[in-house]
Amino acid sequence: MTGLPKAVVLVSGGLDSTTVLAIAKSKGFDCYTLSFDYGQRHRTELTAATRISAQMGAKEHKTIMLDLRSIGGSALTDDAIDVPEELGEGIPVTYVPARNTVFLSIALGWAEVLEANTLFIGVNAVDYSGYPDCRPEYISAFEKMANLATKSGVEGQALTIETPLINLTKAQIIEQGLALGVDYQATISCYQADENGLACGVCDSCRLRRQGFIDAGIQDPTRYMS
Repeated sequence: MTGLPKAVVLVSGGLDSTTVLAIAKSKGFDCYTLSFDYGQRHRTELTAATRISAQMGAKEHKTIMLDLRSIGGSALTDDAIDVPEELGEGIPVTYVPARNTVFLSIALGWAEVLEANTLFIGVNAVDYSGYPDCRPEYISAFEKMANLATKSGVEGQALTIETPLINLTKAQIIEQGLALGVDYQATISCYQADENGLACGVCDSCRLRRQGFIDAGIQDPTRYMS
C-alpha cells in the first residue's frame, strides 16, 4: 500500500493516452490502466498499451474484451468500410458508435471496485476528428451520470473525470509529454498499423500526429511503413 490516491487511466497505446498516463503519474496517482480489445483493425496498439503501462509503472493493467464488430458502423470495426486517407466533411467513418460511453462505463465500474475516485481519459476537442464523444459537454454529462449511477457517488464519494488534453493542440500535447519523459516512438496511433506496429502515414490519426510533431518543431519518431 502506497497511500497515494488511485486513478483508472484509459490507455490505447497511442500518443494522447500515453501522455495522459504520464500526467496522471506526475499528479501523484497510483495508476491502474485499462485498454479494450473491441475488434479494432489496429490491434497492435494493445501490445503497445500493455508495454507502456509496465514501463511507466502502472500498478495494474487490464485489457477488456468487447465485440463492437458485432454492431459495426465504423471503419475501425467493419472491414467493408475503408479507412479514409483524405480529409472529408462531417464526422468521419472512423468514429466508433458509443465507444467512449462503453469504455468510460467499464472504467467507472473498475474504479468503484478499486475505490478510486478519478478517471483519466485522453479526449481532445482541438486537434481531433470531430468525434461527438470527445467534447467537454459530453464528459461533463457522463461525470454527472456517473455520480448518480454508482454506490460510491450516492454515498458521497464523488467521482471526477480528468481530461488534461481536452483544450491542447497536438503540438502542446507532445511538448508536455516530452517534458514528462514520454517515449513517443513506443506509441502507436495509426488506424491501420501493421502487425509490426508500423504506421501507414496517411490515415486521419497519422496526419494529426505527424502535423503535431511538425508544429512542435520536433523530429517525428514514428515508425512508418515507408
